[in-house]
Amino acid sequence: MSKSFRIAAAQYDIGEFQDWDQYVTKLELWVGTAVGNGAQLLVFPEYASMELVSLFQTQVGTDLAKQLTELQDYLTAYIDLHHTMAQKHKVYIVAGSFPAQSEFGVYHNRVHVFSPQGNIGVQDKLNMTRFEAERWKISAANEIKVFDASAGTLAIDICYDVEFPDQARRQVEAGTKLIIVPSCTDTLAGYHRVRIGCQARALENQCYVVQAATVGNAPWSEAVDVNIGAAGVFAPPDKGFPDTGVVALGELNTPTWVFADLDFEKVDTVRADGQVLNYRDGKGALGLSDRQVVKVNL
Repeated sequence: MSKSFRIAAAQYDIGEFQDWDQYVTKLELWVGTAVGNGAQLLVFPEYASMELVSLFQTQVGTDLAKQLTELQDYLTAYIDLHHTMAQKHKVYIVAGSFPAQSEFGVYHNRVHVFSPQGNIGVQDKLNMTRFEAERWKISAANEIKVFDASAGTLAIDICYDVEFPDQARRQVEAGTKLIIVPSCTDTLAGYHRVRIGCQARALENQCYVVQAATVGNAPWSEAVDVNIGAAGVFAPPDKGFPDTGVVALGELNTPTWVFADLDFEKVDTVRADGQVLNYRDGKGALGLSDRQVVKVNL
């Protein structure tokens, strides 16, 4: 892992467009702003792609099932656009997640990762919220991945995923010091659930966790009509890091980028000689399931 790396996490507003070119213009502006501020890794939030539903007839926005089928027409163009921009600007881009149809006909909440060299990786969401599973019929995936980039290894936990410690621990054991969390929440409580999950994973694994968020209202959309959140960069509250563990935090519900310079040597330092050693001691905690449970009658 290189010593330092500038990351940009989006507080991304769900837009409404008349045509594809308007969407391209918006995305180019966002990417250009981040690159102009020196970002080397750009993170967009969960379901940022849902703003493309505005390109269809009005009734599609209120029909959750129809949104999924209609959006597939834009998946290839969506991938190509991000692929081109990552190479053009020589940056990594974690694109907003897209409800992509698998070869088996089911839909997964999928994040695409684009490298400056033209490589593409994907991480599907593993834990579905009630809305996704019960109303939207989006299916959980089961493959946990990490991505080896020129700056080091990174991992992606999509929104609700970060509320489950075992997944992050598996990724950290595979070598990551950076967990990226694209999120989309429609209540303040939902935002704080994800943020608390981010900070907990940063504490437990003594690593960086970066959250991107959708913001603003899109009343024409059944899926992303209300968006409440803020982007943030979190670390263990230990040597070399802020006492709060908050490296950077955006203003709630304001469209903007949140920037931070990540120093991975600090991660190595606290893992080796922190005030506490959560990363080391957490390895022992993984074995808790093998320990006998003693029932005590009171």
